[in-house]
Amino acid sequence: MSRDVSIALMARAPEPGRAKTRLIPRLGATGAARLHAAMTRHALSALAQSGLPATLWCDPDADHSFFAACARDFGVELRSQPQGDLGARMHAVFASADGPLLLMGADCPSIDATLLHACAENLARADAVFLPTADGGYGLIGLARPIPELFVDMPWGTEAVMARTREHLSRLRVEWTEPAQIWDVDTPEDLVRLAATGFVIPPCED
Repeated sequence: MSRDVSIALMARAPEPGRAKTRLIPRLGATGAARLHAAMTRHALSALAQSGLPATLWCDPDADHSFFAACARDFGVELRSQPQGDLGARMHAVFASADGPLLLMGADCPSIDATLLHACAENLARADAVFLPTADGGYGLIGLARPIPELFVDMPWGTEAVMARTREHLSRLRVEWTEPAQIWDVDTPEDLVRLAATGFVIPPCED
C-alpha cells in the first residue's frame, strides 16, 4: 500500500436518548443506544482487521466507560471530539493527522477491512476518496491532506450532502474517487436490511 494511511472513527457514547435517535420510535431509547454500541464495535472490528493505525474520536469525550472498553478490546487510541458542528469536528480530525487519513462513522455496517484497504489504495493515487451512501450522504471520506472547504456550507443530515461535496471538489479541482456505494442505518426501514445481513438487532425495551 503506497504511503502510510491511518483511519479515524467518530462515534457518540451509546447513551439512551442521544444515540440513533431516529430509531427510538422503533427500538426505544435503550434499544437504539444498544444498537449504536453494537454498530460501533462492529466498525472497530473492521478497523482492527484492516491493520491500519486507528483512532477513535469520542463524543462527548474519551472518558466514557464505553470508550475505555473499546480501547481495551480493539487497541485503538482514544481522542475527544472537539466542539463545533459536524463539519468543524471533521476538519479538526483531518487537521490533527500526520498524513493521509480515512474518516468514517459507525452507521455503515458494509464497511469491512477489504473496503478500507481499497479506500487506502485509492487515496494513494488521488487527493480524496469517498464512499457515498444510497441516501445521498457519505459513510467515509479520505483525504491526502486537509481540505477545509469541504466542511463548510454543507447541508449536513440531508440527501444533498454528497452532491454538494462533489460541487466543492470540482470547484477546487480536487481529484477524487468513489470506489463503491454503501448504505447506512438511520431509519426503521434500514433495520430490515441490517437484519438480513445477520446483524443482531436489540429488542425494543422502552
